[in-house]
Amino acid sequence: IDVPEINEEQSKVYNNALINWHHPEKDKADSYVLEYRKINRDEEMLSWNEIEVCGTSKVISDLESNCNYAFRVRAYKGSICSPCSRELILHTPPAPVFSFLFDEKCGYNNEHLLLNLKRDRVESRAGFNLLLAAERIQVGYFTSLDYIIGDVGITKGKHFWAFRVEPYSYLVKVGVASSDKLQEWLRSPRDAVSPRYEQDSGHDSGSEDTCFDSSQPFTLVTIGMKKFFIPKSPTSSNEPENRVLPMPTSIGVFLDYDKGKVGFYDMDHMKCLYERQVDCSHTMYPAFALMGSGGIQLEEPITATYLEYQETM
Repeated sequence: IDVPEINEEQSKVYNNALINWHHPEKDKADSYVLEYRKINRDEEMLSWNEIEVCGTSKVISDLESNCNYAFRVRAYKGSICSPCSRELILHTPPAPVFSFLFDEKCGYNNEHLLLNLKRDRVESRAGFNLLLAAERIQVGYFTSLDYIIGDVGITKGKHFWAFRVEPYSYLVKVGVASSDKLQEWLRSPRDAVSPRYEQDSGHDSGSEDTCFDSSQPFTLVTIGMKKFFIPKSPTSSNEPENRVLPMPTSIGVFLDYDKGKVGFYDMDHMKCLYERQVDCSHTMYPAFALMGSGGIQLEEPITATYLEYQETM
């Protein structure tokens, strides 16, 4: 009996792990055994956990945060057992997954932003009205950022959430912001300066260096044109080539409220791309802003129903 192969592209980890595998049809197995175990930092090998599965995919819950897990599968046909598949290693998120949807009430601009019914996807149609009126525009025009936030705030603990930014997006900002800072931005969106420019005025006054070090009640990174832009820092090179990374397929945000720290992750490799201190003296919210065309899709939690949905696709 042939060895099953784990499908690395369709296997992933978020709040739970989803493992998919395929097996040649000619060797139709009666059942499979999925094995998994945690890999300790000192590479100590723990014993394998085994789950018997009838299909070719399985959701595994109760995995620890910030750990590497190895997965492998073998097929059974009658009394015959195949060798184990090649192992797949997945790294779990650094904290429990924080569940929220986009808030359609607080600051949501329905002229510029289009929210789906599930409230887990937002698109920016900013600029269409401008295009209709463009024949009257002969001088420069200031376009504002349109903010949208999560509908649940954070007041303690460690939390992680992830989303995908559409590749066609021109300018998207993602991160966290305090309730009072958001009120300030949403109260006067036309006048509100982008947080990045508050932080770095562009003048060589030296004042921005103090801003870098001091903890502020928000941190937003910029994503656009298929790139991830690392904010300027006094401790590292600010040359463009060191600040511009390819945009990850899926981006994660890790907020440690109690330590006042926020990090941004490449979900494909669970690798931290950027982190900094953030002032968490007020309630913190997942915050997003779009300018020009763009789209953001929140990652869907992995559940057993998620699996059924995938199989019907």
